[in-house]
Amino acid sequence: MGAVVVDDGPSGVKAPDGGWGWAVLFGCFVITGFSYAFPKAMSVFFKELIREFGVGYSDTAWISSILLAMLYGTGPLCSMCVNRFGCRPVMLVGGLFASLGMIAASYSTNIIQVYLTAGVITGLGLALNFQPSLIMLNRYFSKKRPLANGLAAAGSPVFLCALSPLGQQLQHVYGWRGGFLILGGLLLNCCVCGALMRPLEAPKKPDASQAAPEKQIKKKLLDFSVFRDRGFVIYTVAASIMVLGLFVPPVFVVSYAKDMKNPDGKSALLLTILGMVDIFARPICGIVAGLKWVRPRCVYLFSFSMLFNGFTDLMGSMAYNYDGLVVFCIFFGISYGMVGALQFEVLMAIVGTQKFSSAIGLVLLMEAMAVLIGPPSAGKVLDATHKYMYVFIMAGVEVVTSALVLAIGNAFCIKKPAETHTQEDVAEREELNKSGNAKVDSIEVEHFLKDEKNGEVVTNPETCV
Repeated sequence: MGAVVVDDGPSGVKAPDGGWGWAVLFGCFVITGFSYAFPKAMSVFFKELIREFGVGYSDTAWISSILLAMLYGTGPLCSMCVNRFGCRPVMLVGGLFASLGMIAASYSTNIIQVYLTAGVITGLGLALNFQPSLIMLNRYFSKKRPLANGLAAAGSPVFLCALSPLGQQLQHVYGWRGGFLILGGLLLNCCVCGALMRPLEAPKKPDASQAAPEKQIKKKLLDFSVFRDRGFVIYTVAASIMVLGLFVPPVFVVSYAKDMKNPDGKSALLLTILGMVDIFARPICGIVAGLKWVRPRCVYLFSFSMLFNGFTDLMGSMAYNYDGLVVFCIFFGISYGMVGALQFEVLMAIVGTQKFSSAIGLVLLMEAMAVLIGPPSAGKVLDATHKYMYVFIMAGVEVVTSALVLAIGNAFCIKKPAETHTQEDVAEREELNKSGNAKVDSIEVEHFLKDEKNGEVVTNPETCV
C-alpha cells in the first residue's frame, strides 16, 4: 500500500476512535507543545545573545518571528511532502531538522547564523512535524475528534509553562550555547512522535484495476479545489483576520503591567496565570464541542469563542491596575483556549479527511502573512500613541470582526442540507419511513449529508454546500 493512498484517506477506513489513536494523540500533544511554545521559550536566551553578539532586542526578536513564519508559511510545502511521502517519513525528517538546527545554532558566531539555524532550519523541522501530526489525528478520530483536538491543543500551554523555566535554568547552568545544545537533543523526541504515526490500513480491493483510477486522482501534491468550497473560503478569511489580533495581547500584557509600575516578577506572573487557565480550557472545550447537540453547530461555537476573545481584549483595554490585568488574563486564557481547541476541529469538519492535508497547508500560509503583520502593527500603534489601551482595542476589533465574518458567512452563504434534497431523495425518505425501516436514520445521514466532492459524511451540516 503506497503512502500517498494512505495519507489521502482511503475510502472504507473507519477511524478507530481509540486504540493506537491514543498514542497518536500523545504524539500530537508533544508536537503541538513544541511547535507553539518553542518560539516563545526562545525569548529567555535573548539577553545572553544581545551580550554575545552586540545586537539590539529587536534583532534577537527576529529569531522567534522567523520560527513562527516558518511554522505557518511552509504550510503548502508540508502538504505536498505529506501527499507525496506520507506523514511518518515527513515527521521523522522534520524531527532531525528541528534538532540539527538548534545544535548548529550552539556553534554560531553571529546573529545571522542563529537566524538560519535556530530560525529557518528548526522552524522548518517543527513545521514538518506539526501539520502531519494534525492530519494523523484526523485519521484516527471521528466521533471523539473534538475531545482529541482539545487534548492535543493543550500541549501548547503545558509546554510553554515547562520550556520557559527549563530554558532559564539551562542558560544559568550551561550558558546559551549549552542550552541550545540540550534543547536540540530534546527536539529529537519529535522523531519518536513521528514513529508513533502508524498509517491506517485500507481494505484490499478485489480487483486491482479498480484501484488504479483512485491512485491517479490522489497523486495531487496540493489540492486547490478546496477553494471551490464556500465554507473553506469563509473559514480562511475569518482565520486570517483573527490572527492579526489573536497573538497581540500575550505579547504586550507583561509590558502593560510594567508600564503600571509593577515589578518584573509580578508582571511575568500574568503569563503564568494565562497559561494555567488555558491548559484546562482547551480539553474542556473539546468535551463541550463533542456533545451531540453542539457538534453539528461547532462552527458557531468557534465564532462565539472568537467573539469572546475579542470582547475580552476590549475590556482589557480599560484595565487600570494589576488586579484588572489578572482578571483579563483569566478570561483571555479561557477564550484563547477555546479558540485553540476549535480552530482545526472546525477546519476538519468543513473539508473532510481527504482534503484536510491540502487545506491546512493553504490556511497556514494565509495566516502566516497575518502573523507577520499583527504584532509589528500593534507595536507601531504603541509607538505612536504610547498607550496600551489602543493596542488592545485594535486587537479586539480585529478578532471580533473575524467572528462576525465566520458567523454571518455560514448563516447566509452556506446552503442548508434540506435545500439540496431532490424529489427522488424525498420520495425515498418517505418510502423508508412508511416501511418502518430501522436503518432510516443512518441512511438519511449518509445520503443527505454526503460531501459530493470527496465522498465523506460531513460532520458539520452547517457547512454543506
